Amino acid sequence: MDAQGDPIFEIVETGAIADDFARAVALGLAREPKSIPAKYFYDAEGARLFEAICDLPEYYLTRVELGILKERAADAARLAGAGCHLIEFGAGASVKMGLILNALAAPRSYIAVDISREFLLAGARAAAKAHPGVRVVAVHGDYTGHEPLSLPDLGPGQRLGFFPGSTIGNLTPEESVAFLKRARALLADGDLIVGVDTKKDKKILDAAYDDAQGVTAAFNFNLLRRANTELGADFDFAAFRHVAFYDEAKGRIEMHLESLKAQKVSIGGREYDFRAGERILTEISCKYAIAEFQDIARRAGFTPLAAWTDGEARFSVHYLRGSGES
Repeated sequence: MDAQGDPIFEIVETGAIADDFARAVALGLAREPKSIPAKYFYDAEGARLFEAICDLPEYYLTRVELGILKERAADAARLAGAGCHLIEFGAGASVKMGLILNALAAPRSYIAVDISREFLLAGARAAAKAHPGVRVVAVHGDYTGHEPLSLPDLGPGQRLGFFPGSTIGNLTPEESVAFLKRARALLADGDLIVGVDTKKDKKILDAAYDDAQGVTAAFNFNLLRRANTELGADFDFAAFRHVAFYDEAKGRIEMHLESLKAQKVSIGGREYDFRAGERILTEISCKYAIAEFQDIARRAGFTPLAAWTDGEARFSVHYLRGSGES
């Protein structure tokens, strides 16, 4: 704590994320079909809306994953061993991380990585307050990018990755393999804990991404708000609608913003044409059977050691060994 009682943690800045957003929107709206990567949902307002989504009755993922982690954190800690550096990809609220960090024997540090700076710093502040004996580092950067992340010198001790929330589902299977390979290198062949949503009834999945209160729709529309606010775009929210559905053939949720009419949108002096009914793909969320995800992990060089689920197999938490040794 400093003299004012605020918890102390380190901050590492790794890139010009605002410039990345402008480039991603320009490229995504110029292609056919149009798309914007889901990682750009998470500015401060997007992060707030996602936290609200996690509390919705339809959105089972967070509650079920928390239940699994509460039950299995000690098992994960035994597999990890003592003196780990816990590195969380997509760090946000500290509840899930806290379950793992509290279970670990003599953890050396907690490294939080996230694209949303405000959300990241709030989580790091909470972690530093709750774990005063652990070094806390907030890394502001894009962990899904192709450029390697810059981490501070961590010293001795195994690196244990943590990637909860089924965020890996936002990547295609091939992108997941590529991400896991990069993660394995960053972890120096350390282990990785990953939360993965499972395949289930279409009605349950559709409701989870198109809730009755419209919070997920607001989360989706936040991309347009960001473009208007940060890039000077002129999106008319009333001219689009939120569309989300589970594609059983592809095994994934797709979330779109659909144009309700033929229109033009201006961004940075460039105009983009939309047909009536044309969609911007804003998110996918792939769902995997346990064996399917374990195959992806093996392709990235990990050895699956455990896969934990709830009683109804609604969600899975995987423990992967990076060294290739079982």
